[in-house]
Amino acid sequence: MDWYFKVLSNYAVFHGRAHRREFWMFMLVNIILFGVLIVLDRIVAWQQVAVFSLIYALLVFLPSLAVQSRRLHDTDRTAKWLWLWCIPVLGWLMLLAFLSQHGTEGENRFGLKPKAFS
Repeated sequence: MDWYFKVLSNYAVFHGRAHRREFWMFMLVNIILFGVLIVLDRIVAWQQVAVFSLIYALLVFLPSLAVQSRRLHDTDRTAKWLWLWCIPVLGWLMLLAFLSQHGTEGENRFGLKPKAFS
């Protein structure tokens, strides 16, 4: 959970680099929480509107963009590559590949290599 809260505390930090573990642990917790909220929305069923999951999605939208931007910086790419989300399937797969790659060793144009804490 430390990774999740680290990303949330840096919710508007679009500079620097994000470790691969930081990104994927944030996404894992995000998916789990979103799934729980969808189930909760189905139980409550307020006029067919998923209130809890919609509120959660809006709350984590900016932190998600920030951590994706920093993750791309770790692979020495600019955040402009996030526009690949607009291209169905092929763009999504390319972005998934970029986000899964190892970061550049040492320093790159976006800063020093991020430290991984256990």
